[in-house]
Amino acid sequence: MEALLCKKLGDPTLSPVPSSGEESDGSPIFLDKNHPIPKLTKPTSVLVRVKATSINYANYLQILGKYQEKPPLPFVPGSDYSGTVESVGPGVSKFKVGDPVCSFTALGSFAQFIVADERELFRVPEGCDLMAAGALPVAFGTSHVALVHRARLTSGQVLLVLGAAGGVGIAAVQIGKARGATVIAVARGGEKVQFLKSLGIDHVVDLSRENVTQSVKEFLKARKLKGVDVLYDPVGGKLTKETMKLLNWGAQILVIGFASGEIPVIPANVALVKNWTVHGLYWGSHKIHRPAVLEESLNELLSWLSRGLIMINVSHSYRLSEANLAFSAIKDRKVIGKVMVICDDSRSLRSKI
Repeated sequence: MEALLCKKLGDPTLSPVPSSGEESDGSPIFLDKNHPIPKLTKPTSVLVRVKATSINYANYLQILGKYQEKPPLPFVPGSDYSGTVESVGPGVSKFKVGDPVCSFTALGSFAQFIVADERELFRVPEGCDLMAAGALPVAFGTSHVALVHRARLTSGQVLLVLGAAGGVGIAAVQIGKARGATVIAVARGGEKVQFLKSLGIDHVVDLSRENVTQSVKEFLKARKLKGVDVLYDPVGGKLTKETMKLLNWGAQILVIGFASGEIPVIPANVALVKNWTVHGLYWGSHKIHRPAVLEESLNELLSWLSRGLIMINVSHSYRLSEANLAFSAIKDRKVIGKVMVICDDSRSLRSKI
C-alpha cells in the first residue's frame, strides 16, 4: 500500500514529496509505495480502507517537531480519517465488510489502510459524505468537547470565536449556533468573512479591516448584551489579550491552541476579580483519561451531521503524493474549513480555492 512517511523533522511544505527509490531533495516526508498493510492483531481488530484523512495544524507541527508529542522516527503521520471496512477479526460484532466508518488515531492515517479496534470506530450515517466525515473527529470533536462538555454553553449566552474560518473555528461557530448561543466570529479577509456570514453567524469581525474590540462592543450594544460569556481561542497572542476586555464577570476562556505562535498571558489577578474560569483543552488526551466523553461527543456530532445541523466545508483536496501542497495550504492560511488528503481515489484532485 501507499503511505506517507516522516523520516526526519522539518518543514513538509518546502519541496515536492519524493517516492520510494527516488533521491531525496531534503523533504522530511516521502511516499512509500510498498509500505506493508497492517495486520489484524486482535480478535476485535478491523482493517479500514482509508478514503480520506484530514490535515490538522497539529499534524504540521508534529512533522516540524514542535508538537507536544514527539513520536520516534520514522512515522506515518495523520489523525482523523474515514473509509470502509476491508476485513474484520473473528471477535468483531459491530461492523461488517463494506461499512462506512470514521475515527481518529495518534498516528498512521496518511495511508491506504489502517487497523483499529472496533470500539474506536464510528459508523458514518447514511446520507453523509464519506470523505467529509474524515474531517469530523478532531476539529469538530475538539470544539464539541470544549463548548458542550467543558464550558457547557447554553442558549442565550454569547460565544466569541477567534480564528473562526479554520477547521476548529468553523466547527465552534456551528456548534455554538446549534446550542442556541449568540455567536460572534473573528476572521481575516473578505472571503472568509462572507463564508462565515453564510452560516448565519450573528456578527463577523474582519481583522483586516476592523478593530475587534470596537466592532464587538458596537454589536453587543446594539443587541443590548453585556459582554462575552465564552471565549473560544485557538489563536493566542495579542488577540487573546485584546478580546479579554470583552468578557463578562464569570466568563469562561477555552484555550485551544496558539496558531499565532505566541502563548498569551492570562492575568490571574483579573481572573480572580472577574471570576473567570480558564479551561485548557487538549482533546487527544481525553482518549486516555475520558474515553467515554469522546465517544458521547462524536456520536452526537454524527447525529447532527446526518440531520444537517452542522456541515463540513472541505476547502482543499489532495492526493498522498501532493501532501506538501496540502501542508502549504495550512501553513499559508489559505484554508476555509478543512484540508483533505484522499487516499483511495484515482481521480485527479485539485484545490477548490
